Amino acid sequence: MSGTGTGEELGAQAARARALVLLRIRSRATAVALLPAALAVVLFAAGAQGFAEGSGWDAVRWAVTAGAVVVLLIAAAVAIAVVRAKPAVSPTVPLSEEAAPDLYRLVRDLAERLEVPAPSAIALTPDCDSWLEDRTHPAADRAAKEAARRDPRGPADGSGNHPGRRRRVQAAPVLVIGSPFLWWMRVAELRAVLAPVVAGTGPSAHPDIAAARRFVRGLDGAVADAAAPVHGPLRKVLRLPGRFIGRIARLLLRSCRGHAAEMERGVAAAASTRAQAVDYGLRVVAQEQVGLAYAGWDRLLTRVALPAWRMGRWPSRLDAGVVSALTELSRRDRLAEGFTTRLGERPACDLLEEPGAADEAASLLAARLFHGGPAETGPDWAPVDWQQYPEEVVDRKWRTEAARLHRVLDTMGVPHASDSAGVGVPTLARVVEHLAAGRDGGEALAAGIGAAVAREEAQAPQPVTGGAGGSGGDVLDLWGPDPLPLFPLQPPRTGTELLADHVAAMVCCAAVDTAGAAPGLDWLDGPALLVDGERRADLGSPVLSLVEDGDAEPLRSWLASVGVRSDKPVRLV
Repeated sequence: MSGTGTGEELGAQAARARALVLLRIRSRATAVALLPAALAVVLFAAGAQGFAEGSGWDAVRWAVTAGAVVVLLIAAAVAIAVVRAKPAVSPTVPLSEEAAPDLYRLVRDLAERLEVPAPSAIALTPDCDSWLEDRTHPAADRAAKEAARRDPRGPADGSGNHPGRRRRVQAAPVLVIGSPFLWWMRVAELRAVLAPVVAGTGPSAHPDIAAARRFVRGLDGAVADAAAPVHGPLRKVLRLPGRFIGRIARLLLRSCRGHAAEMERGVAAAASTRAQAVDYGLRVVAQEQVGLAYAGWDRLLTRVALPAWRMGRWPSRLDAGVVSALTELSRRDRLAEGFTTRLGERPACDLLEEPGAADEAASLLAARLFHGGPAETGPDWAPVDWQQYPEEVVDRKWRTEAARLHRVLDTMGVPHASDSAGVGVPTLARVVEHLAAGRDGGEALAAGIGAAVAREEAQAPQPVTGGAGGSGGDVLDLWGPDPLPLFPLQPPRTGTELLADHVAAMVCCAAVDTAGAAPGLDWLDGPALLVDGERRADLGSPVLSLVEDGDAEPLRSWLASVGVRSDKPVRLV
Protein backbone atom coordinates (compact mmCIF):
# COMPACT_ATOMS: atom_id res chain seq x y z
CA MET A 1 0.00 0.00 0.00
CA SER A 2 2.89 2.37 0.65
CA GLY A 3 4.04 2.01 -2.96
CA THR A 4 0.52 2.65 -4.16
CA GLY A 5 0.19 5.72 -1.98
CA THR A 6 3.53 7.05 -3.14
CA GLY A 7 2.63 6.62 -6.82
CA GLU A 8 -0.72 8.28 -6.33
CA GLU A 9 0.81 11.19 -4.46
CA LEU A 10 3.43 11.71 -7.16
CA GLY A 11 0.75 11.81 -9.86
CA ALA A 12 -1.40 14.20 -7.84
CA GLN A 13 1.56 16.48 -7.13
CA ALA A 14 2.46 16.58 -10.83
CA ALA A 15 -1.13 17.45 -11.72
CA ARG A 16 -1.33 20.20 -9.10
CA ALA A 17 2.00 21.64 -10.23
CA ARG A 18 0.79 21.89 -13.82
CA ALA A 19 -2.50 23.37 -12.64
CA LEU A 20 -0.59 26.11 -10.81
CA VAL A 21 1.34 26.85 -14.01
CA LEU A 22 -1.93 27.25 -15.89
CA LEU A 23 -3.29 29.57 -13.22
CA ARG A 24 -0.05 31.59 -13.39
CA ILE A 25 -0.59 32.00 -17.14
CA ARG A 26 -4.06 33.35 -16.39
CA SER A 27 -2.65 35.67 -13.74
CA ARG A 28 0.10 36.93 -16.05
CA ALA A 29 -2.44 37.66 -18.77
CA THR A 30 -4.47 39.63 -16.26
CA ALA A 31 -1.36 41.49 -15.10
CA VAL A 32 -0.44 42.41 -18.67
CA ALA A 33 -3.94 43.80 -19.20
CA LEU A 34 -3.72 45.87 -15.99
CA LEU A 35 -0.19 47.17 -16.59
CA PRO A 36 -1.17 50.21 -18.75
CA ALA A 37 -3.83 51.18 -16.21
CA ALA A 38 -1.30 50.95 -13.37
CA LEU A 39 1.13 53.14 -15.33
CA ALA A 40 -1.62 55.70 -15.90
CA VAL A 41 -2.36 55.79 -12.16
CA VAL A 42 1.32 56.32 -11.40
CA LEU A 43 1.54 59.21 -13.89
CA PHE A 44 -1.54 60.93 -12.48
CA ALA A 45 -0.25 60.49 -8.93
CA ALA A 46 3.11 61.98 -9.93
CA GLY A 47 1.39 64.95 -11.53
CA ALA A 48 -0.74 65.54 -8.46
CA GLN A 49 2.38 65.68 -6.30
CA GLY A 50 4.19 68.05 -8.67
CA PHE A 51 6.78 65.58 -9.99
CA ALA A 52 5.55 65.45 -13.58
CA GLU A 53 4.13 68.80 -14.68
CA GLY A 54 3.88 70.53 -18.02
CA SER A 55 2.07 70.06 -21.31
CA GLY A 56 4.36 67.21 -22.35
CA TRP A 57 3.54 65.15 -19.27
CA ASP A 58 -0.16 65.91 -19.71
CA ALA A 59 -0.04 64.49 -23.23
CA VAL A 60 1.79 61.40 -22.00
CA ARG A 61 -0.70 60.90 -19.19
CA TRP A 62 -3.73 61.10 -21.50
CA ALA A 63 -2.11 58.92 -24.15
CA VAL A 64 -1.30 56.23 -21.58
CA THR A 65 -4.82 56.54 -20.16
CA ALA A 66 -6.37 56.10 -23.60
CA GLY A 67 -4.19 53.06 -24.24
CA ALA A 68 -5.10 51.65 -20.84
CA VAL A 69 -8.80 52.05 -21.59
CA VAL A 70 -8.40 50.24 -24.93
CA VAL A 71 -6.42 47.41 -23.34
CA LEU A 72 -8.94 47.05 -20.52
CA LEU A 73 -11.81 46.94 -23.00
CA ILE A 74 -10.04 44.23 -24.99
CA ALA A 75 -9.26 42.28 -21.82
CA ALA A 76 -12.87 42.58 -20.69
CA ALA A 77 -14.07 41.37 -24.09
CA VAL A 78 -11.74 38.36 -23.92
CA ALA A 79 -12.84 37.58 -20.36
CA ILE A 80 -16.52 37.80 -21.33
CA ALA A 81 -15.89 35.59 -24.37
CA VAL A 82 -14.17 32.96 -22.20
CA VAL A 83 -16.92 33.02 -19.58
CA ARG A 84 -19.79 32.94 -22.07
CA ALA A 85 -18.20 30.45 -24.48
CA LYS A 86 -19.77 27.03 -24.80
CA PRO A 87 -17.08 24.39 -24.52
CA ALA A 88 -17.84 21.26 -26.51
CA VAL A 89 -19.75 18.85 -24.28
CA SER A 90 -19.81 15.26 -25.45
CA PRO A 91 -23.25 14.30 -26.81
CA THR A 92 -24.61 11.71 -24.40
CA VAL A 93 -27.84 10.13 -23.21
CA PRO A 94 -28.67 11.36 -19.67
CA LEU A 95 -29.34 8.56 -17.24
CA SER A 96 -31.26 9.63 -14.16
CA GLU A 97 -31.02 7.80 -10.86
CA GLU A 98 -34.65 6.74 -11.21
CA ALA A 99 -33.76 5.02 -14.49
CA ALA A 100 -30.72 3.19 -13.07
CA PRO A 101 -30.74 3.02 -9.26
CA ASP A 102 -28.58 -0.12 -9.15
CA LEU A 103 -25.97 1.45 -11.43
CA TYR A 104 -25.84 4.60 -9.30
CA ARG A 105 -25.51 2.41 -6.21
CA LEU A 106 -22.62 0.49 -7.79
CA VAL A 107 -20.81 3.73 -8.69
CA ARG A 108 -21.33 5.22 -5.22
CA ASP A 109 -20.08 2.06 -3.53
CA LEU A 110 -17.07 2.11 -5.81
CA ALA A 111 -16.37 5.76 -4.97
CA GLU A 112 -16.68 4.95 -1.26
CA ARG A 113 -14.16 2.10 -1.57
CA LEU A 114 -11.80 4.41 -3.41
CA GLU A 115 -12.43 7.21 -0.88
CA VAL A 116 -13.21 9.76 -3.58
CA PRO A 117 -16.30 11.91 -4.27
CA ALA A 118 -19.03 10.17 -6.25
CA PRO A 119 -19.79 11.52 -9.75
CA SER A 120 -22.66 13.98 -9.85
CA ALA A 121 -24.50 12.11 -12.61
CA ILE A 122 -24.20 9.26 -15.10
CA ALA A 123 -24.66 9.45 -18.85
CA LEU A 124 -24.31 6.98 -21.72
CA THR A 125 -22.27 7.42 -24.88
CA PRO A 126 -22.61 5.25 -28.01
CA ASP A 127 -18.94 4.36 -28.03
CA CYS A 128 -16.55 1.92 -26.37
CA ASP A 129 -15.04 4.31 -23.86
CA SER A 130 -15.71 5.79 -20.43
CA TRP A 131 -14.54 9.04 -18.89
CA LEU A 132 -15.30 11.84 -16.47
CA GLU A 133 -16.57 15.08 -17.96
CA ASP A 134 -16.59 18.44 -16.21
CA ARG A 135 -19.86 20.23 -16.88
CA THR A 136 -19.54 22.99 -14.32
CA HIS A 137 -18.70 25.71 -16.85
CA PRO A 138 -21.15 28.65 -16.68
CA ALA A 139 -22.31 27.90 -20.22
CA ALA A 140 -23.34 24.41 -19.17
CA ASP A 141 -25.11 25.93 -16.17
CA ARG A 142 -27.09 28.22 -18.48
CA ALA A 143 -27.99 25.27 -20.70
CA ALA A 144 -29.25 23.31 -17.69
CA LYS A 145 -31.38 26.24 -16.51
CA GLU A 146 -32.83 26.67 -19.99
CA ALA A 147 -33.73 22.97 -20.05
CA ALA A 148 -35.36 23.36 -16.62
CA ARG A 149 -37.39 26.30 -17.90
CA ARG A 150 -38.63 24.30 -20.89
CA ASP A 151 -39.44 21.20 -18.80
CA PRO A 152 -40.05 22.24 -15.17
CA ARG A 153 -41.16 18.75 -14.10
CA GLY A 154 -38.31 16.46 -15.07
CA PRO A 155 -34.57 16.38 -14.36
CA ALA A 156 -32.48 17.77 -17.21
CA ASP A 157 -29.01 16.73 -16.11
CA GLY A 158 -29.53 13.04 -15.52
CA SER A 159 -28.63 13.28 -11.84
CA GLY A 160 -32.12 13.03 -10.42
CA ASN A 161 -31.81 16.59 -9.08
CA HIS A 162 -33.55 19.44 -10.84
CA PRO A 163 -31.04 22.14 -11.88
CA GLY A 164 -33.68 24.83 -11.48
CA ARG A 165 -33.86 24.07 -7.74
CA ARG A 166 -30.14 24.58 -7.17
CA ARG A 167 -28.08 27.69 -7.04
CA ARG A 168 -25.21 26.16 -8.96
CA VAL A 169 -24.21 23.04 -10.85
CA GLN A 170 -22.69 20.31 -8.72
CA ALA A 171 -18.90 20.40 -8.67
CA ALA A 172 -18.32 16.67 -9.19
CA PRO A 173 -17.91 15.63 -12.85
CA VAL A 174 -20.35 13.48 -14.80
CA LEU A 175 -19.45 9.82 -15.36
CA VAL A 176 -19.90 8.92 -19.04
CA ILE A 177 -20.12 5.17 -19.71
CA GLY A 178 -19.94 3.50 -23.10
CA SER A 179 -23.31 1.89 -23.70
CA PRO A 180 -21.84 -1.26 -25.38
CA PHE A 181 -20.07 -2.01 -22.10
CA LEU A 182 -23.38 -2.31 -20.27
CA TRP A 183 -24.69 -4.96 -22.65
CA TRP A 184 -21.52 -6.94 -23.21
CA MET A 185 -19.82 -6.84 -19.82
CA ARG A 186 -20.87 -8.57 -16.66
CA VAL A 187 -21.51 -6.50 -13.53
CA ALA A 188 -18.17 -7.36 -11.91
CA GLU A 189 -16.30 -6.59 -15.13
CA LEU A 190 -17.99 -3.19 -15.45
CA ARG A 191 -17.06 -2.32 -11.86
CA ALA A 192 -13.44 -3.23 -12.54
CA VAL A 193 -13.35 -1.11 -15.71
CA LEU A 194 -14.96 1.89 -14.02
CA ALA A 195 -12.66 1.83 -10.98
CA PRO A 196 -9.81 3.93 -12.46
CA VAL A 197 -12.35 6.27 -14.08
CA VAL A 198 -14.28 6.94 -10.88
CA ALA A 199 -10.99 7.36 -9.01
CA GLY A 200 -10.41 10.45 -11.13
CA THR A 201 -13.02 12.38 -9.16
CA GLY A 202 -10.47 12.71 -6.34
CA PRO A 203 -7.95 14.89 -8.22
CA SER A 204 -10.83 16.63 -10.02
CA ALA A 205 -12.08 17.93 -6.68
CA HIS A 206 -8.86 19.85 -6.04
CA PRO A 207 -9.61 23.60 -6.39
CA ASP A 208 -6.50 24.38 -8.45
CA ILE A 209 -7.09 21.54 -10.92
CA ALA A 210 -10.78 22.43 -11.26
CA ALA A 211 -9.98 26.11 -11.85
CA ALA A 212 -7.29 25.27 -14.40
CA ARG A 213 -9.66 23.00 -16.28
CA ARG A 214 -12.36 25.66 -16.40
CA PHE A 215 -9.83 28.18 -17.72
CA VAL A 216 -8.59 25.89 -20.50
CA ARG A 217 -12.08 24.79 -21.51
CA GLY A 218 -13.22 28.39 -21.59
CA LEU A 219 -10.35 29.32 -23.90
CA ASP A 220 -11.14 26.35 -26.13
CA GLY A 221 -14.78 27.40 -26.31
CA ALA A 222 -13.85 31.01 -27.12
CA VAL A 223 -11.61 29.88 -29.98
CA ALA A 224 -14.39 27.67 -31.35
CA ASP A 225 -16.96 30.48 -31.12
CA ALA A 226 -14.67 32.87 -32.99
CA ALA A 227 -14.20 30.34 -35.80
CA ALA A 228 -17.90 29.47 -36.15
CA PRO A 229 -19.79 30.82 -39.18
CA VAL A 230 -22.19 33.71 -38.58
CA HIS A 231 -25.42 34.76 -40.25
CA GLY A 232 -27.04 38.17 -40.45
CA PRO A 233 -25.60 41.60 -41.33
CA LEU A 234 -25.07 42.75 -37.72
CA ARG A 235 -23.17 39.63 -36.76
CA LYS A 236 -21.02 39.92 -39.85
CA VAL A 237 -20.09 43.46 -38.83
CA LEU A 238 -19.02 42.18 -35.41
CA ARG A 239 -17.05 39.37 -37.03
CA LEU A 240 -13.75 41.29 -37.18
CA PRO A 241 -13.48 42.11 -33.45
CA GLY A 242 -14.65 38.58 -32.72
CA ARG A 243 -11.78 37.16 -34.74
CA PHE A 244 -9.33 39.44 -32.92
CA ILE A 245 -10.61 38.17 -29.57
CA GLY A 246 -10.36 34.62 -30.89
CA ARG A 247 -6.70 35.17 -31.82
CA ILE A 248 -5.91 36.30 -28.30
CA ALA A 249 -7.72 33.28 -26.86
CA ARG A 250 -5.87 31.01 -29.30
CA LEU A 251 -2.53 32.51 -28.22
CA LEU A 252 -3.35 31.83 -24.57
CA LEU A 253 -4.60 28.33 -25.39
CA ARG A 254 -1.41 27.52 -27.29
CA SER A 255 0.64 28.45 -24.25
CA CYS A 256 -1.57 26.24 -22.06
CA ARG A 257 -1.83 23.06 -24.12
CA GLY A 258 1.39 21.39 -23.05
CA HIS A 259 0.80 22.09 -19.37
CA ALA A 260 -2.85 20.98 -19.62
CA ALA A 261 -1.79 17.67 -21.19
CA GLU A 262 0.75 17.07 -18.43
CA MET A 263 -1.87 17.92 -15.81
CA GLU A 264 -4.31 15.37 -17.25
CA ARG A 265 -1.59 12.74 -17.38
CA GLY A 266 -0.87 13.36 -13.73
CA VAL A 267 -4.57 13.06 -12.88
CA ALA A 268 -4.82 9.79 -14.83
CA ALA A 269 -1.71 8.39 -13.13
CA ALA A 270 -3.01 9.25 -9.68
CA ALA A 271 -6.44 7.74 -10.43
CA SER A 272 -4.95 4.56 -11.89
CA THR A 273 -2.68 4.07 -8.90
CA ARG A 274 -5.54 4.57 -6.44
CA ALA A 275 -7.75 2.09 -8.31
CA GLN A 276 -5.17 -0.71 -8.13
CA ALA A 277 -6.55 -1.80 -4.80
CA VAL A 278 -10.01 -2.48 -6.28
CA ASP A 279 -10.63 -5.61 -8.38
CA TYR A 280 -7.12 -5.54 -9.80
CA GLY A 281 -7.08 -9.18 -10.93
CA LEU A 282 -10.51 -8.93 -12.54
CA ARG A 283 -9.52 -5.70 -14.31
CA VAL A 284 -7.02 -7.57 -16.48
CA VAL A 285 -9.80 -9.85 -17.74
CA ALA A 286 -12.17 -6.89 -18.09
CA GLN A 287 -9.69 -5.02 -20.26
CA GLU A 288 -9.66 -7.97 -22.64
CA GLN A 289 -13.43 -7.63 -22.88
CA VAL A 290 -13.00 -3.91 -23.63
CA GLY A 291 -10.90 -4.74 -26.67
CA LEU A 292 -13.36 -7.40 -27.78
CA ALA A 293 -16.30 -5.02 -27.35
CA TYR A 294 -14.54 -2.36 -29.41
CA ALA A 295 -13.90 -4.82 -32.26
CA GLY A 296 -17.50 -6.03 -32.31
CA TRP A 297 -18.94 -2.53 -31.98
CA ASP A 298 -16.85 -1.19 -34.87
CA ARG A 299 -17.84 -4.14 -37.05
CA LEU A 300 -21.52 -3.73 -36.16
CA LEU A 301 -21.53 -0.02 -37.01
CA THR A 302 -19.66 -0.23 -40.31
CA ARG A 303 -21.14 -3.47 -41.66
CA VAL A 304 -24.65 -3.59 -40.17
CA ALA A 305 -25.79 -0.15 -38.99
CA LEU A 306 -24.33 1.95 -41.81
CA PRO A 307 -26.28 0.22 -44.63
CA ALA A 308 -29.48 0.74 -42.63
CA TRP A 309 -28.73 4.41 -41.98
CA ARG A 310 -28.12 4.98 -45.68
CA MET A 311 -31.57 3.48 -46.37
CA GLY A 312 -33.28 5.84 -43.93
CA ARG A 313 -33.62 3.26 -41.16
CA TRP A 314 -31.84 3.25 -37.82
CA PRO A 315 -31.51 -0.02 -35.87
CA SER A 316 -33.12 0.62 -32.50
CA ARG A 317 -31.22 -2.08 -30.58
CA LEU A 318 -27.56 -1.54 -31.45
CA ASP A 319 -26.32 -2.47 -27.98
CA ALA A 320 -28.25 -5.72 -28.04
CA GLY A 321 -26.87 -6.29 -31.53
CA VAL A 322 -23.29 -5.95 -30.32
CA VAL A 323 -23.86 -8.93 -28.03
CA SER A 324 -24.99 -11.01 -31.00
CA ALA A 325 -22.03 -9.77 -33.07
CA LEU A 326 -19.51 -10.58 -30.35
CA THR A 327 -21.11 -13.96 -29.72
CA GLU A 328 -20.74 -14.76 -33.41
CA LEU A 329 -17.17 -13.45 -33.43
CA SER A 330 -16.25 -15.63 -30.47
CA ARG A 331 -17.94 -18.64 -32.04
CA ARG A 332 -16.06 -18.25 -35.34
CA ASP A 333 -12.63 -17.38 -34.00
CA ARG A 334 -12.80 -19.18 -30.62
CA LEU A 335 -11.58 -16.03 -28.90
CA ALA A 336 -12.50 -16.99 -25.38
CA GLU A 337 -12.64 -20.20 -23.39
CA GLY A 338 -15.52 -20.64 -21.04
CA PHE A 339 -17.60 -18.26 -23.14
CA THR A 340 -20.93 -19.86 -22.27
CA THR A 341 -20.14 -19.74 -18.55
CA ARG A 342 -19.33 -16.03 -18.74
CA LEU A 343 -22.61 -15.22 -20.49
CA GLY A 344 -24.44 -16.98 -17.69
CA GLU A 345 -23.37 -14.26 -15.25
CA ARG A 346 -25.48 -11.15 -14.68
CA PRO A 347 -25.04 -8.61 -17.51
CA ALA A 348 -24.43 -5.00 -16.57
CA CYS A 349 -27.53 -3.85 -18.49
CA ASP A 350 -29.59 -5.44 -15.68
CA LEU A 351 -28.53 -2.42 -13.61
CA LEU A 352 -30.95 -0.31 -15.70
CA GLU A 353 -34.67 -0.18 -15.04
CA GLU A 354 -35.56 -0.06 -18.76
CA PRO A 355 -32.64 -1.38 -20.82
CA GLY A 356 -34.65 -1.24 -24.04
CA ALA A 357 -35.38 2.48 -23.72
CA ALA A 358 -31.73 3.26 -22.97
CA ASP A 359 -30.60 1.13 -25.91
CA GLU A 360 -33.00 2.93 -28.25
CA ALA A 361 -31.85 6.38 -27.13
CA ALA A 362 -28.17 5.43 -27.50
CA SER A 363 -28.88 3.88 -30.91
CA LEU A 364 -30.49 7.08 -32.20
CA LEU A 365 -27.60 9.16 -30.89
CA ALA A 366 -25.13 6.82 -32.60
CA ALA A 367 -26.97 7.30 -35.89
CA ARG A 368 -26.70 11.07 -35.49
CA LEU A 369 -23.04 11.10 -34.52
CA PHE A 370 -21.76 8.63 -37.09
CA HIS A 371 -24.16 9.23 -39.97
CA GLY A 372 -25.88 12.58 -39.39
CA GLY A 373 -29.47 11.43 -39.12
CA PRO A 374 -32.30 13.63 -37.79
CA ALA A 375 -33.07 13.94 -34.11
CA GLU A 376 -36.56 12.51 -34.47
CA THR A 377 -38.20 9.74 -36.45
CA GLY A 378 -40.15 10.46 -39.62
CA PRO A 379 -41.31 8.89 -42.89
CA ASP A 380 -37.75 8.74 -44.22
CA TRP A 381 -36.06 8.06 -40.88
CA ALA A 382 -37.70 5.23 -38.96
CA PRO A 383 -36.46 2.68 -36.41
CA VAL A 384 -36.07 -0.93 -37.48
CA ASP A 385 -35.96 -4.09 -35.37
CA TRP A 386 -33.46 -6.83 -36.09
CA GLN A 387 -36.25 -9.16 -37.20
CA GLN A 388 -37.31 -6.64 -39.84
CA TYR A 389 -33.77 -5.82 -40.96
CA PRO A 390 -33.52 -8.34 -43.87
CA GLU A 391 -36.77 -7.23 -45.47
CA GLU A 392 -36.74 -3.49 -44.74
CA VAL A 393 -33.01 -2.85 -45.16
CA VAL A 394 -31.26 -5.61 -47.09
CA ASP A 395 -33.87 -6.28 -49.77
CA ARG A 396 -34.66 -2.58 -50.14
CA LYS A 397 -30.96 -1.72 -50.39
CA TRP A 398 -30.38 -4.26 -53.14
CA ARG A 399 -33.36 -3.18 -55.19
CA THR A 400 -32.62 0.53 -54.78
CA GLU A 401 -29.05 0.05 -55.99
CA ALA A 402 -30.19 -2.20 -58.86
CA ALA A 403 -32.69 0.46 -59.94
CA ARG A 404 -29.97 3.12 -59.87
CA LEU A 405 -27.70 0.89 -61.94
CA HIS A 406 -30.33 0.47 -64.67
CA ARG A 407 -31.15 4.20 -64.67
CA VAL A 408 -27.51 4.97 -65.40
CA LEU A 409 -27.48 2.33 -68.16
CA ASP A 410 -30.57 4.00 -69.63
CA THR A 411 -28.83 7.39 -69.71
CA MET A 412 -25.87 5.73 -71.48
CA GLY A 413 -28.16 4.24 -74.12
CA VAL A 414 -27.33 0.63 -73.29
CA PRO A 415 -29.94 -1.69 -74.88
CA HIS A 416 -31.83 -4.16 -72.75
CA ALA A 417 -34.11 -7.13 -73.23
CA SER A 418 -37.83 -6.75 -73.97
CA ASP A 419 -40.82 -8.62 -72.62
CA SER A 420 -43.60 -10.15 -74.70
CA ALA A 421 -45.20 -6.73 -75.17
CA GLY A 422 -41.96 -5.21 -76.43
CA VAL A 423 -41.36 -3.16 -73.27
CA GLY A 424 -37.82 -2.99 -71.89
CA VAL A 425 -37.35 -4.95 -68.66
CA PRO A 426 -34.40 -4.89 -66.23
CA THR A 427 -32.30 -8.05 -66.38
CA LEU A 428 -28.95 -9.13 -64.98
CA ALA A 429 -27.84 -10.18 -68.47
CA ARG A 430 -27.95 -6.55 -69.60
CA VAL A 431 -25.44 -5.55 -66.89
CA VAL A 432 -23.12 -8.51 -67.42
CA GLU A 433 -22.99 -8.14 -71.19
CA HIS A 434 -22.27 -4.41 -71.01
CA LEU A 435 -19.40 -4.83 -68.52
CA ALA A 436 -17.96 -7.80 -70.43
CA ALA A 437 -17.94 -5.78 -73.68
CA GLY A 438 -14.87 -3.73 -72.70
CA ARG A 439 -13.03 -1.87 -69.92
CA ASP A 440 -14.00 1.58 -71.22
CA GLY A 441 -17.70 0.74 -70.68
CA GLY A 442 -16.90 -0.27 -67.03
CA GLU A 443 -15.20 3.03 -66.33
CA ALA A 444 -18.07 5.05 -67.84
CA LEU A 445 -20.64 3.12 -65.80
CA ALA A 446 -18.61 3.60 -62.61
CA ALA A 447 -18.46 7.36 -63.23
CA GLY A 448 -22.20 7.47 -63.84
CA ILE A 449 -22.94 5.54 -60.65
CA GLY A 450 -20.65 7.83 -58.62
CA ALA A 451 -22.30 10.94 -60.06
CA ALA A 452 -25.80 9.59 -59.36
CA VAL A 453 -24.92 8.76 -55.74
CA ALA A 454 -23.35 12.22 -55.26
CA ARG A 455 -26.49 13.92 -56.63
CA GLU A 456 -28.78 11.96 -54.33
CA GLU A 457 -26.62 12.69 -51.29
CA ALA A 458 -26.54 16.41 -52.16
CA GLN A 459 -30.32 16.50 -52.49
CA ALA A 460 -30.88 14.75 -49.17
CA PRO A 461 -32.12 17.06 -46.36
CA GLN A 462 -29.37 18.10 -43.98
CA PRO A 463 -29.99 17.66 -40.23
CA VAL A 464 -29.86 20.84 -38.15
CA THR A 465 -28.74 20.94 -34.52
CA GLY A 466 -30.18 23.29 -31.94
CA GLY A 467 -26.91 25.23 -31.91
CA ALA A 468 -27.40 26.06 -35.57
CA GLY A 469 -30.63 27.85 -34.96
CA GLY A 470 -32.88 25.27 -33.36
CA SER A 471 -34.87 25.48 -30.18
CA GLY A 472 -31.94 24.62 -27.95
CA GLY A 473 -33.30 21.33 -26.65
CA ASP A 474 -31.08 19.10 -28.75
CA VAL A 475 -28.36 16.89 -27.28
CA LEU A 476 -25.89 18.36 -29.78
CA ASP A 477 -26.57 21.99 -28.80
CA LEU A 478 -23.21 22.57 -27.17
CA TRP A 479 -21.39 21.38 -30.28
CA GLY A 480 -22.68 24.48 -32.05
CA PRO A 481 -23.00 24.62 -35.83
CA ASP A 482 -20.49 21.84 -36.51
CA PRO A 483 -21.61 19.74 -39.51
CA LEU A 484 -23.00 16.27 -39.01
CA PRO A 485 -21.88 13.54 -38.84
CA LEU A 486 -19.36 14.55 -36.22
CA PHE A 487 -17.51 11.23 -36.51
CA PRO A 488 -18.01 9.70 -39.99
CA LEU A 489 -17.42 5.96 -40.08
CA GLN A 490 -16.02 5.54 -43.56
CA PRO A 491 -14.28 7.69 -46.19
CA PRO A 492 -16.14 8.37 -49.45
CA ARG A 493 -16.30 5.33 -51.74
CA THR A 494 -14.68 5.33 -55.16
CA GLY A 495 -16.63 4.85 -58.37
CA THR A 496 -15.28 1.32 -58.81
CA GLU A 497 -16.32 0.35 -55.27
CA LEU A 498 -19.79 1.77 -55.84
CA LEU A 499 -20.11 -0.07 -59.13
CA ALA A 500 -19.10 -3.38 -57.54
CA ASP A 501 -21.69 -2.85 -54.80
CA HIS A 502 -24.40 -2.11 -57.37
CA VAL A 503 -23.57 -5.12 -59.54
CA ALA A 504 -23.57 -7.39 -56.47
CA ALA A 505 -26.95 -5.94 -55.48
CA MET A 506 -28.31 -6.71 -58.95
CA VAL A 507 -27.03 -10.29 -58.68
CA CYS A 508 -28.70 -10.69 -55.27
CA CYS A 509 -32.00 -9.36 -56.63
CA ALA A 510 -31.85 -11.85 -59.49
CA ALA A 511 -31.05 -14.67 -57.06
CA VAL A 512 -34.03 -13.76 -54.88
CA ASP A 513 -36.45 -13.42 -57.81
CA THR A 514 -35.33 -16.40 -59.93
CA ALA A 515 -33.55 -18.90 -57.65
CA GLY A 516 -35.51 -18.80 -54.40
CA ALA A 517 -32.75 -17.06 -52.41
CA ALA A 518 -33.56 -14.69 -49.53
CA PRO A 519 -32.08 -11.57 -47.93
CA GLY A 520 -30.46 -12.12 -44.55
CA LEU A 521 -28.38 -10.51 -41.82
CA ASP A 522 -24.88 -11.52 -40.82
CA TRP A 523 -23.89 -9.94 -37.51
CA LEU A 524 -20.31 -9.38 -38.62
CA ASP A 525 -20.69 -8.66 -42.34
CA GLY A 526 -24.11 -7.05 -42.58
CA PRO A 527 -26.42 -7.76 -45.54
CA ALA A 528 -26.13 -11.38 -46.64
CA LEU A 529 -27.58 -13.58 -49.39
CA LEU A 530 -29.11 -16.81 -48.13
CA VAL A 531 -29.35 -19.77 -50.50
CA ASP A 532 -31.16 -22.79 -49.05
CA GLY A 533 -30.86 -21.14 -45.66
CA GLU A 534 -27.07 -20.86 -45.86
CA ARG A 535 -25.10 -17.68 -46.38
CA ARG A 536 -23.22 -17.39 -49.68
CA ALA A 537 -20.09 -15.32 -48.99
CA ASP A 538 -18.34 -16.11 -52.26
CA LEU A 539 -19.99 -13.49 -54.50
CA GLY A 540 -17.41 -10.73 -54.07
CA SER A 541 -14.59 -12.24 -56.13
CA PRO A 542 -16.65 -13.01 -59.29
CA VAL A 543 -18.16 -9.52 -59.22
CA LEU A 544 -14.74 -7.88 -58.94
CA SER A 545 -13.46 -9.96 -61.85
CA LEU A 546 -16.31 -8.60 -63.97
CA VAL A 547 -16.03 -4.98 -62.82
CA GLU A 548 -12.25 -4.62 -62.83
CA ASP A 549 -11.20 -7.00 -65.64
CA GLY A 550 -14.34 -7.44 -67.73
CA ASP A 551 -14.15 -11.20 -67.16
CA ALA A 552 -17.70 -12.53 -66.86
CA GLU A 553 -16.91 -16.27 -66.71
CA PRO A 554 -16.41 -16.52 -62.91
CA LEU A 555 -19.76 -14.78 -62.32
CA ARG A 556 -21.56 -16.92 -64.91
CA SER A 557 -20.22 -20.05 -63.19
CA TRP A 558 -21.43 -18.73 -59.83
CA LEU A 559 -24.89 -17.96 -61.25
CA ALA A 560 -25.12 -21.47 -62.69
CA SER A 561 -24.19 -23.05 -59.34
CA VAL A 562 -26.96 -21.12 -57.58
CA GLY A 563 -29.51 -21.54 -60.38
CA VAL A 564 -29.95 -17.85 -61.19
CA ARG A 565 -31.57 -16.97 -64.54
CA SER A 566 -29.82 -13.81 -65.74
CA ASP A 567 -32.27 -13.35 -68.63
CA LYS A 568 -35.35 -13.14 -66.39
CA PRO A 569 -36.78 -9.72 -65.33
CA VAL A 570 -35.90 -8.43 -61.87
CA ARG A 571 -38.26 -6.47 -59.63
CA LEU A 572 -36.94 -3.00 -58.76
CA VAL A 573 -38.19 -0.33 -56.37
